[in-house]
Amino acid sequence: MPYNKRSIGSRYEEQAAAYLRQQGLIIQEQNYRDRYGEIDLIAKDGAYLVFIEVKYRRDEDKGNPLEAVSGYKQQRIRNTARYYLYTRRYRDETPCRFDVIGILDHEIRWIKNAF
Repeated sequence: MPYNKRSIGSRYEEQAAAYLRQQGLIIQEQNYRDRYGEIDLIAKDGAYLVFIEVKYRRDEDKGNPLEAVSGYKQQRIRNTARYYLYTRRYRDETPCRFDVIGILDHEIRWIKNAF
């Protein structure tokens, strides 16, 4: 069977979404895309609107998944989030947060306010 990064990524994004629901977050969007980029998950956590990047690694041969969100990727997520807020007509005062979910093999780690 050919290696399909998109289907593997979708499977772990679903796993991350289920984990976040168990933690009390309300998932608003999955795989949001616009002209600036994409955001894996967008959720509500109390008053916060949370933009979440999900990274999976089978093992640490290619590094820890929590360390895989480069400065460039962070900037793309910020720009995408800004456009999302604008197009969805969120107020400027809406509190936002950028989190990262790292899945290493089957262990899930969640970093709030990752960047």
